[in-house]
Amino acid sequence: MTDKSYPFDSYPFDIQACPSPAYVVDDALLRRNLERLGQVQAESGARILLALKGFAMWDTFPMVREYLMGTTSSGQDEARLGAETFGGEVHVYSPAFTAPEMDMVLRYADHISFNSPGQWRRFRDTVAAAPRRVSCGLRVNPEHSTGEVPLYDPCAPGSRLGTRAANLRPGDLDGLEGLHFHTLCEQNSDALEATLAAFEAKFGHHLSAMRWVNFGGGHHITRADYDAARLVRLVRDFKARHPHLEVYLEPGEAIALNTGFLVCSVLDIVDDEVPNVILDTSATAHMPDVLEMPYRPEIIGGGKPGEKAHTYRLGGTTCLAGDVVGDYSFDVPLAIGDRLVFTDMAHYTMVKNTTFNGIRLPSICRVDETSREVRTVKSFGYVDYMQRLS
Repeated sequence: MTDKSYPFDSYPFDIQACPSPAYVVDDALLRRNLERLGQVQAESGARILLALKGFAMWDTFPMVREYLMGTTSSGQDEARLGAETFGGEVHVYSPAFTAPEMDMVLRYADHISFNSPGQWRRFRDTVAAAPRRVSCGLRVNPEHSTGEVPLYDPCAPGSRLGTRAANLRPGDLDGLEGLHFHTLCEQNSDALEATLAAFEAKFGHHLSAMRWVNFGGGHHITRADYDAARLVRLVRDFKARHPHLEVYLEPGEAIALNTGFLVCSVLDIVDDEVPNVILDTSATAHMPDVLEMPYRPEIIGGGKPGEKAHTYRLGGTTCLAGDVVGDYSFDVPLAIGDRLVFTDMAHYTMVKNTTFNGIRLPSICRVDETSREVRTVKSFGYVDYMQRLS
């Protein structure tokens, strides 16, 4: 999950200038990612969209839209956020839409990908009657798994995501202008190459009637070892075979990969065989992929258990017994009040966090590109917890 090429061995900003806990996005690192994405976009001819499900910190969108073409969303509220705070193209996909949600989506969407022919049949007249033109497509399942974690594999047997070629019937694609597949998760371009071959083998005969193809997300384009040259070649070769088609990529994680941190503080240390450190943050509430993926995030100055002189088990403040980030070692003993900094905490954190146990959400901060000053964009309190309930 975490890119080992993270560039800092020490704190790259004043961690005492942040509230605790706080997500902190470094604008210089974000621009570095965006420049790489912009280069891939220019060289490949693909149009790259920001997937809001991975990163939706809209305070950064004036910078992001300097490079990317728009946003892709998973429903009505993300679509509205993309339209109102980002602009550009608005793409929407959901496993299923309700009629009221479709009415809202049609206010903002430029592209809609339906999950099944049944959903397309249900809403095609609604789309046709909309006051603005919307290009519609179908998400398909190439049935080619390349990932290692079943929870994140849209091509797993029995997957509800996308339509298999065997389930398409004559007329199912009538009126549609695009095909959409999304099969990757934090993967390199060799996985896309294998998936693209499977996609063309199963659905290539439909492409002459289409106007666009969306290669989905999961492309780890900004990771240090990512083979961007292969991605560029794949897109260019695909467009050479199908020159009438527009190609879209919709990474979310790649935009914010290695651009963010979670600054937190030590609240207590409970002696045990491995001393338990209680932090003012939480794995389950503030960095849920640590438990869902699962993975072990890096800490600036921290090492693996036993690697350094003092080893601790780091856990959160919720009542969940398993609210444990992991075991880490440090050169010097930790003390109450010390601050720790987890790396790579911009994506799939702010968009997935919860107020479980009434624990407050971390503040959101940015580090200025040039001055390196820390600015608190938003802080959260009781009202944010209360308004989620009734």
